[in-house]
Amino acid sequence: MIPENKIDLAIRKLFDGISFPERPEVLYDPLRYMIVIGGKRLRPKLCLTTFGLYKDDFGPGILGPASGLEVFHSFTLIHDDIMDCSPLRRGEPTVWKKWSSDTAILSGDAMCIDSYKRIAMAPSRVLGDALKLFSATAAEVCEGQQMDMDFESMDRVSMEEYMKMIGLKTGVLIACSARMGALIGGASDEDCSNLYQYGYNLGLAFQVADDYLDAFGDEKVFGKPIGGDIVNNKKCWLTTRAFEKAPDASRIEAVTEMKAETPEEKERKIGAMKEIYKELEVDRDAQEEISRLNAMALEYAGKVCTGVRYEQLRRFADKLIGRTK
Repeated sequence: MIPENKIDLAIRKLFDGISFPERPEVLYDPLRYMIVIGGKRLRPKLCLTTFGLYKDDFGPGILGPASGLEVFHSFTLIHDDIMDCSPLRRGEPTVWKKWSSDTAILSGDAMCIDSYKRIAMAPSRVLGDALKLFSATAAEVCEGQQMDMDFESMDRVSMEEYMKMIGLKTGVLIACSARMGALIGGASDEDCSNLYQYGYNLGLAFQVADDYLDAFGDEKVFGKPIGGDIVNNKKCWLTTRAFEKAPDASRIEAVTEMKAETPEEKERKIGAMKEIYKELEVDRDAQEEISRLNAMALEYAGKVCTGVRYEQLRRFADKLIGRTK
C-alpha cells in the first residue's frame, strides 16, 4: 500500500515537472497556463490512490496515465468555459478570456490529444483495456456536455434527466480515474467494477456540491463568481429540486425571466432565487443528497477493502465533499 503523503508528493512532482512542446507558443502556452493555475488534482490523485491499494511504489506506467486524466479534464474545462462564457476559472481569467475563443478551441484540441499520449503510457498488459476505458469515458463526457447544452433550451428538466447528465459530464471521469488506477495496479475485475462505482457516486456528490456552492459558497474559496448558474439560468440540482417542490412554479419562472445584465440586476436575480431555495429548503436537500451519495460510494469501497485501505478511500471522499460542510 502507498501512503497518502507519498501520493501527495508524487502528484506535486508530477505536475511541477509536466511539459508540453515549446512552439508554437500561442498553441501550447494555454496548456501550461491551465496546469499552472492548478486545481485539486482529484482525478490523478484518485488514480494513484486506487493503484496504491495494490502496489507499493509508482512508475511511469501509472504516472503517465494519471497525468493524462488531469490533462483531459483541463481540456474539457477550456471548452466548457467557452460554451458557458465563464470569465474566471480557479480565480484566474479563463483561456478564452485571456487569449481568444479561437485559441482556446485549438489549444483545447491539443490538450485532448496530449491526454491520449499519456494514457498510452499504461503497461502493455493493460494498454488495450486502459485505452478502451478512457475512450468510452471521453465520449460519455461529450454526451454529458451535449445534454447540458440541450437543457438550456428546455423550460425545466426532471431530476432523473439531470442526474444522468451529471453522471456523464462529471461522474464517469472520476469513476474512470478510480478504475484506471486499480486496472494498472493489477486489481481483479470485481474490484475494478466496485471502485468504478465508488468513483461514480463520488462524482455525483461532487457535482451536487458544486451546484450548492455556486449559490451558497464563498467566491474566494470557490474560485469563480457566486450565482453564475442562477444568472445564466442553467439547470442545476437546486433549481431542478425547487421545481419539484414548489406548489406553484410561476415564482421560479419569474426569477428566471429577470434581466441580469448589470451588476445590480445580477445581484437581485441571485438574491431572489436563493430566497426561493431557502424557503423550499432546497439548500438542506442538496446537503442531504451529497451525504447520501457519499454513503453509497463508501458502500462500494467497503466491498473492495477494509482497515487502513478503506480508511484511505473514506478520507479521500471526505476531503472531496467536505467543502460543503
